[in-house]
Amino acid sequence: MTLIPRAFSPLVPLSLAVAAALTMVGTSFAQEAQSPPSIESKYLSNVRQVTSGMVKAGEGYFSPDGKQIVYQAVPPQYPFYQIYTQPLAGGEPKLISTGRGRTTCAYFSIDGKKILFASSHADPNMTKTENEEIARQEEERKSGQRRRYSWDFDPYTEIYVKDLASGELTQLTDAQGYDAEGAFSYDGKKIAFCSDRDGDPDLYIMDADGKNLKQLTNAKGYDGGPFISPNGKWIVFRSDRKEEGFLQIYVISVDGEKEFPLTDNVGVNWAPYWHPTKPYIIWAGADHSQPGRPNYDLWLMKYEETEDAIKPGPITRITDSAAADVLPVFSPDGTKLMWTSTRTDDHSSQLFIADFTFPEDQPKEEK
Repeated sequence: MTLIPRAFSPLVPLSLAVAAALTMVGTSFAQEAQSPPSIESKYLSNVRQVTSGMVKAGEGYFSPDGKQIVYQAVPPQYPFYQIYTQPLAGGEPKLISTGRGRTTCAYFSIDGKKILFASSHADPNMTKTENEEIARQEEERKSGQRRRYSWDFDPYTEIYVKDLASGELTQLTDAQGYDAEGAFSYDGKKIAFCSDRDGDPDLYIMDADGKNLKQLTNAKGYDGGPFISPNGKWIVFRSDRKEEGFLQIYVISVDGEKEFPLTDNVGVNWAPYWHPTKPYIIWAGADHSQPGRPNYDLWLMKYEETEDAIKPGPITRITDSAAADVLPVFSPDGTKLMWTSTRTDDHSSQLFIADFTFPEDQPKEEK
């Protein structure tokens, strides 16, 4: 929601205008005094926007050396997300995907030489698909009404890997239905992903070349957004198996034998991501226990890992901005956090990055 300052009419006497202005300022200060201070400065410092020039951008991930990012963005001249890379030190975005179709979930290989992503560019009716989306967006622009956000499980979406040196694009999946939301394991040998090839979105794991496919979940509802833990033993993911549309965070062993819920609330919890060196998982969540549309913020959980389980621990709220904050990821060295946010001047979603401080590393209060 955009807040528009109230303007004074030139027909209002100056004294009344000044009085009204002072009243508004006093009210503003009173409200500010009543509102608790933001918590963000405890955990985030040197916050800065890293993408611009796109209609919207998000879901960014770091290269292994932390110098590049890969992300999805809607360019001004095309209706669907495409995949781009960009140096963190500055520079122009470079198109990685084909430039057509719906794309999502890009991820660097362990050596930084390849990029994994999902794309529907092989849709045999691509021109029709594009024209229909362009027409819908034009109608929204004219009417001023926007569609409620929903993700398209495009049945022509497959997973590809692109060699950055040669430009060669290799298709890794080939099944009827949506194959996407993939990410490499920390050793680069496995890929966890989501597929609805059996009629319901479930988790799968395969070798980095697409071989030795194995289905891990088969619960009713959506299972997706998987990431393999740094030690290679667990996969964190989101699922609405408990209640449709209300996502919770789960972990499952890479062999699919053991599974544990990490959240259980009246809300939506999604985009979980592991810290590379510490026992933490971060995600985006919103409380849906009250009427109305809640805001999405970032949440951090310290978990306990045993020989055969992951146990949930204390949860810390990281952001409390009026903007939506989603899709958080840590840098390879664990010192930075990157996420997608609408805290922009035009309220479009873009990528932001900040230095990160853990709860246990907070300065000690003076007695």
